[in-house]
Amino acid sequence: MKNRREFLKNSATGALLLGSQGAFGLSNIMAIPAEHLPGRVVIARDPGLYAQSGQPDEKRVLDLLDRAMAAYTGRQNTVAAWKQVIARGNARDKVIGLKTNGLGGKGISTHLALVLAIAERLQQAGVKAGNILVWDRNARDLEVCGLTINTDPSHIRCYGSDASGYEDQVETWGASHARFSKILTRECAMVINLPILKDHSMAGVTFAMKNMYGVVERPQDLHADGCNPGVADLNAMPVVREKIKLTIGDAMSSVYEGGPGFHPEHLWYPNALLVGDDRVALDQTAWEMLEKKRAEVGLPTFEAAGRLPRYIATAADAAHGLGVNDLKRINRVEV
Repeated sequence: MKNRREFLKNSATGALLLGSQGAFGLSNIMAIPAEHLPGRVVIARDPGLYAQSGQPDEKRVLDLLDRAMAAYTGRQNTVAAWKQVIARGNARDKVIGLKTNGLGGKGISTHLALVLAIAERLQQAGVKAGNILVWDRNARDLEVCGLTINTDPSHIRCYGSDASGYEDQVETWGASHARFSKILTRECAMVINLPILKDHSMAGVTFAMKNMYGVVERPQDLHADGCNPGVADLNAMPVVREKIKLTIGDAMSSVYEGGPGFHPEHLWYPNALLVGDDRVALDQTAWEMLEKKRAEVGLPTFEAAGRLPRYIATAADAAHGLGVNDLKRINRVEV
């Protein structure tokens, strides 16, 4: 199989994704219908994910992604799995956004190898290069992920909301207000959410739902009271609820304390991807992973530290209806 970078060089994408960063069989796969199944979370792991360079091995990341997507879709054929995702998002011949997270800097941002792997598989499933748009808040956040800004519609595009601008209209849900990026509202038919697992100094946990703070103009307005109900309200707004069709959560590396910025003394390697469309169940799972790690190193629970991620329960309540946080109803598939 071609190296990810060679694939992207030789395909219609050109070299825009070439930045500064550098086989497992399927077992116990549970078939998952195309329709939304509340509470389903796929966790794919590879303890040998990292190469001697200190970056994830690109071939192993692709294999890890393939296992996760096979479990999520119930299709072991890679192209068929991705075609199912595209069809479910009603995104055939339309723009598919890949929403990364580079806020924490080079040490704790969405890994380039994951972006490359997803872009490759989307193209193999029939998505034109120009219909793949990698985006985040601004150019800086993209560049720290190892990405290169590109607006050429004949290649994979990559730029931030600082270039596209924000809608004039303010959207309101519950107690929260936001102006959305035009990339989300006008360009993308569907978005694949690519958060990175992190501790958060106010919210406790930042993962699937909190990554949506990168799609609005003033995320600082949503941080009161530990981001509760800000996170839940934002995700309940129709454009976010409807367009974020899938989360492929990057838990290859993480920070368990001091986030959302990079603190190398608190860096750890879960070597995992978390995949699903129930954003609440994903965040509940992420919370448990971080709590377990914190206990291992002798840190207090988030509740004891005064940073309980209360927004997760709020997002699951009857008013928001964004997913499942009840541990008895979360169905985890580990591959």
